[in-house]
Amino acid sequence: MIFLDPIQDSRWLEFLQRHASATVFHSPAWLEALRRTFGYRPLVTTTSRDGEALRNGVVFCRITSSLTGRRLVSLPFSDHCEPLTEEPEDLSEILGTLAHYMKGERMAYAEVRPRTSGFHVPEGFAPANDFCLHTLDLTPGVDELFRRFHKDCIQRKIRRAERECLVVEAGRSDALLHRFYQLLLLTRRRLGVPPHPFRWFRNLVELFGENLEVSVAVKDDQPVAGILTLRFKDTLVYKYGCSDAPYNRLGGMQLLFLRAIRQAQSLGMRELDFGRSDLTDTGLIAFKDRWGCTRAPLTYWRSPAESSALRQHRRILNAAKPLVACLPVPLLSAVGKLVTRHLG
Repeated sequence: MIFLDPIQDSRWLEFLQRHASATVFHSPAWLEALRRTFGYRPLVTTTSRDGEALRNGVVFCRITSSLTGRRLVSLPFSDHCEPLTEEPEDLSEILGTLAHYMKGERMAYAEVRPRTSGFHVPEGFAPANDFCLHTLDLTPGVDELFRRFHKDCIQRKIRRAERECLVVEAGRSDALLHRFYQLLLLTRRRLGVPPHPFRWFRNLVELFGENLEVSVAVKDDQPVAGILTLRFKDTLVYKYGCSDAPYNRLGGMQLLFLRAIRQAQSLGMRELDFGRSDLTDTGLIAFKDRWGCTRAPLTYWRSPAESSALRQHRRILNAAKPLVACLPVPLLSAVGKLVTRHLG
């Protein structure tokens, strides 16, 4: 079995350009952002030999944490990351080799996050978490798509945003990124979830360049909603969204998504990946359903299914939620710096 560095080895990006299931989460830019921000070491396992074109590959990040243990995750902070193998025996061989690697490195577990429900489950892996994934086909015309949007929750909200004269500021400037991040802190506190450190978003901006856009809806110079999107091949990925809850009635989020959809269509993109949703988050699932999305199951697989590291991971998340929800916003960023890298 061959291990390679997907950031340094040019064969990895060449392979991604050829492979139909490759997504933004496989990309060297995303992997380098994980490495720079959290110190995670990315590696790809493949059956292809040194010097020859890649036929397959599964990318992981090696996480070493004093709080949540040592593990391999494919990939941390990524909604999905399909193993790029064509034959089930190749995947079994790759993951079998990883089992020996984990034992030698004293890793607690390995986790894979395939996008497809037809994932061939290798021996020793069991379901770990269940989510759903929403995607929107962008090939119909703009008018046809708009007619499919929910009349009350999407169409009328967009018209409300236009009546309220909301302005969309879009780009990658540091000032705009700070505006977005302040909204993100408000949202994460509301949800009781530790925020990513600011440098994570700054690294994404630097590494993705024009393939990343931050959009913020503003009412009378007051930021009310924001989204961050990434482009890869013919897919636009909605990765982060945030808002100031008292202003949600103004339709800022709906306006931002409509703009993103129109822009993606103008660039010839064929799909909008709305991202994963926790099955218990019925409000978020309903919001995505109302855009006319296709909803599909999304299951993460882990080997072994249970470990002391997993139990510690859950304890930290459960303990953090009430604390994060009551912290002042300025302290949230500090908490994110301390905690987030342990949770990938």
